[in-house]
Amino acid sequence: MSDQSLAAALQSAGSPVSLLRDLGLARFTDLPDEYTHWIEEQRAWRESVALADQSYHMTDLRIEGPDALELYADYGVNDFGGFDVGQAKQLVVANPDGYLIGDAILFHLADEQFLSVGAAAAHNWLVFQAETGDYDVTTERQARPVSTGRDPNNFRFQVQGPDAIDTMRAAVDGSLPDLGFFEFDAVTIDGREVNLLRHGMAGEPGYEFWGPYEDGEAVKDAVRAAGEEYGIRRLGSKSYQSANVVLGWIPLPVPAIYESDEMAAFREWLDVRRGLLSIGGSYDSSDIRDYYVTPVEMGYGHIVDFDHDFVGKEALQREIDNPDRRKVTLVWDEADVVDVHASLFGGGDTQKYMDLPVPRSSAAHYDSVLVDDEVVGVSKWMSYVYNHREMLSLALVDVEHAEPGTEVTLVWGEAGGAENPSVERHAPTEIRATVAPAPYTEDKR
Repeated sequence: MSDQSLAAALQSAGSPVSLLRDLGLARFTDLPDEYTHWIEEQRAWRESVALADQSYHMTDLRIEGPDALELYADYGVNDFGGFDVGQAKQLVVANPDGYLIGDAILFHLADEQFLSVGAAAAHNWLVFQAETGDYDVTTERQARPVSTGRDPNNFRFQVQGPDAIDTMRAAVDGSLPDLGFFEFDAVTIDGREVNLLRHGMAGEPGYEFWGPYEDGEAVKDAVRAAGEEYGIRRLGSKSYQSANVVLGWIPLPVPAIYESDEMAAFREWLDVRRGLLSIGGSYDSSDIRDYYVTPVEMGYGHIVDFDHDFVGKEALQREIDNPDRRKVTLVWDEADVVDVHASLFGGGDTQKYMDLPVPRSSAAHYDSVLVDDEVVGVSKWMSYVYNHREMLSLALVDVEHAEPGTEVTLVWGEAGGAENPSVERHAPTEIRATVAPAPYTEDKR
């Protein structure tokens, strides 16, 4: 399969869902699950300061040249007017039918020089357009280091929490720059130059910073020393992944690349290894489009700019004021969650094991959300968050059922007949849940 195009693999599999269903869960990062304990690490981003290492689980794409901004504008839904050097934005890329291909954080590094960091899907699409279109640009793409076994080009760290700003004030050589949200500037830490982005996760203030990979250990040690008086803790992969559910960001939806006739040439070009994403969960459809999402329902409607032409514009114009679904948080019934764990004891069938804090068994997770036994949405990313003492998930549900306080039910388990190697034999069960806003916590960034 490694030498196949995505198009050839799809033809052999018979359908996109057949190709993607039940591939299991690949390794997320080179980092350990925990440095101390995931509960204490979760508490750090709420009570003090947490240090996350983002160096190993994302792809990087550099695009340079006089037509770079034109390329982004042609395929990104964003407004690129006034996008100056030293600014970053959430880049969102849609397919011709207005479905989401992917997103990434885009940095304007210098004149005609840009860097985007995120999941692979959007980057694959942009590289294809750069190589096959009439654009005067060059591209340099680095795949996820964890999937290649090679060191990343850059280290990428993040600090977050109520003491994050004071930690970075102590860590930076000289004064801490006064940056607006999603602005960045060059600073030095322990004499090493790094780029510092005003950012945050889980609703807490913080910074993201990156530089040459060989400087990473020295920079990390300096930041840890600066945060020692505040009780800084490093985030392992478990606690890091659980932050998304309170921030309201849904990672890894199925990219909308598998069936559109207008994207056939892209599927011929794309290596199958770069087009695979494992689907799992209780939601089951043979139509890959039922797993697609749109930028509007993902919460990106406010950044869609209709004053320029871009791929997917007409479809998003039809949707923007009348979306079918809305992103919400689901608060799982604690008694039902306890019953899942209790099923491990005594006789009879056990329910699907709920590993804490992030019970992942596939990259793209989809659980059915029901009202009166009818599917009204999908539950996507779930985590137990100690700071709230709750199991939460991010979901896309029909607008009529999206009001906070609405009671729904989600199906916990794998779709009938599924053979996900990351999941044990189990009996599916229903878990009651209550709709809440997304993001779930007050945004203090």
